[in-house]
Amino acid sequence: VTGMSPLSPYLNLDPRYLVQDTDEFILPTGANKTRGRFELAFFTIGGCCMTGAAFGALNGLRLGLKETQNMVWSKPRNVQILNMVTRQGALWANTLGSLALLYSAFGVIIEKTRGAEDDLNTIAAGTLTGMLYKSTGRV
Repeated sequence: VTGMSPLSPYLNLDPRYLVQDTDEFILPTGANKTRGRFELAFFTIGGCCMTGAAFGALNGLRLGLKETQNMVWSKPRNVQILNMVTRQGALWANTLGSLALLYSAFGVIIEKTRGAEDDLNTIAAGTLTGMLYKSTGRV
């Protein structure tokens, strides 16, 4: 076979067949290559809940140690610190998860209503979330 430059004398293969310059993803017909706002909502909400839980747990540990600094290390002190960690962790996870849910819901609704996917949706969703959160009397 002429015109071929084999990789080795034992492998008679044209190296042009090994070059892949196309995407290697198989997408369903009509699917986008990027994730939509609705798909990203699950990641956003879950990530915010986990971040809130971690931040709340650390904050609870700090508050627990501060409140019980005059106590000796004992079971009651450990229980009090653990209660503070779990209470703060749940509180922050709930708060950030709720905000992420509102933000994601507003984002999906605005995107579907406008029929466009751009930064304006993100700005509007963030603004509406902040306004609604502030109107409930939260600081």
